[in-house]
Amino acid sequence: MAKVAILGLDSMPPAYFFGKYRADMPNLGRLMSQSLCARLESTNPPITVPAWTSMMSSKDPGQLGFYGFRNRKDHSYDGYQFANATLIKEPLTWDILGRHGKKSLLVGVPQTYPPRPIEGAMVTCFLTPSTKSDYTYPRELKAEVERVAGGYVLDVDDFRTSDKAELLKRIYDKTRKHFAVGRHLLRTRPWDFFMLVEMGVDRIHHAFWSYADPEHHKFVPGNPYVNSLRDYYRFLDREIGELLALLPEETIVLVVSDHGSKKMDGGICFNEWLIAEGYLALAEKPDKPTPIGKAKIDWSRTRAWGDGGYYGRLFLNVRGREPSGTIDPADYENVRSEIAEKIAAITDPQGRNIGSKAYRPEEIYRVVNGVAPDLIVYFGDLDWRSVGAVGIGSIHTFENDTGPDEANHDWHGVFTLYDPAAPRPAPDFDDLPIFRIYDVAPTVLAAFGIAVPTDMIGTARQIQASYAPIGKS
Repeated sequence: MAKVAILGLDSMPPAYFFGKYRADMPNLGRLMSQSLCARLESTNPPITVPAWTSMMSSKDPGQLGFYGFRNRKDHSYDGYQFANATLIKEPLTWDILGRHGKKSLLVGVPQTYPPRPIEGAMVTCFLTPSTKSDYTYPRELKAEVERVAGGYVLDVDDFRTSDKAELLKRIYDKTRKHFAVGRHLLRTRPWDFFMLVEMGVDRIHHAFWSYADPEHHKFVPGNPYVNSLRDYYRFLDREIGELLALLPEETIVLVVSDHGSKKMDGGICFNEWLIAEGYLALAEKPDKPTPIGKAKIDWSRTRAWGDGGYYGRLFLNVRGREPSGTIDPADYENVRSEIAEKIAAITDPQGRNIGSKAYRPEEIYRVVNGVAPDLIVYFGDLDWRSVGAVGIGSIHTFENDTGPDEANHDWHGVFTLYDPAAPRPAPDFDDLPIFRIYDVAPTVLAAFGIAVPTDMIGTARQIQASYAPIGKS
């Protein structure tokens, strides 16, 4: 019976993985040369949470009921909650495998904190508050992880810092520790399914993209970090090579990313724009950039406000829904359409339309659970991020309100599937198919001969069909 291993590289873009840096990654290059390869269409929105959970459940964000790291829990103005594992109500791949007696090993998979019992072992993710928390299952595994890693780290602290030299050390240190723990678990625990997600890829993109990409508007030729991405990819490939060497020959290996990355051209100050358009009113204008959650809003004169991030979330102030709602429910759709049309007309400082788009949740999800934004907004098709702060004094900015950040997310990540029972000829990397993030969970289940639940969105991608089915899930 097959084993399956997933290597998750958060935010890995196809252009770099399959193209620009492929020759710098010999271990991954050899793997993908015999693999089914594709660009992997992410969730809408293409962001770590909910993307990894969508990947492992084959359910969209509307079904899951969360739309980012921070979500409204009700229609109050300050009722927010973080999307940790307690919000996940859908069965995940390892839950289904466990029901069939299959053991899973998980390291750093986003949205696994707080840990819950699984058939196997788990080291939780970067959303864990600190290493003082219980971040393993079983609980006693924590001491072993700390020993093997020489002091475990959950994330790259302060990755939006101007101290780039020190930041690079932290990125490498985190990656080294995570792979050391992953390899240790492979050596010491029985397993059928293994999954490790490395966030260092995402962190180095956000911190160093402008230093390595000559097309970025901040790029300076000859800067000391011009090779930062290439060198990290080489290091990452060595870590992956050591891990691949531990896998039994029959292991099916997938390499995936939850979304891609791209250069960031700037930021649209969402709430400054809403003020200028007459939708948002402040009771007191701040004298310095202030998060919208700390601003003094005059709700009696406000019809809409927005959140910042790699994408924008717009909320309407509806009478009978919000505490001090101003929009008559009968006018809700008119106001929403009006704002969406105005968002589509936003220009850059030179007056050129940047191609922004606003989505209605009910148009893109099968159902809409939880408290969804009234509009999900992409400025410049993710070339520009959403800046939520007020007091900036401009609609456009080229500085991030939460610290230096040089890259935004992109719609497509990567997918490779190596099946030792059916190695494939080298793919045409210039003409790859597009799969969906929802296809990963069905593909894993198919590899074990487990019937794919009928409520999963995705499609199982090609696996050698030689494994005997072991029952329905």
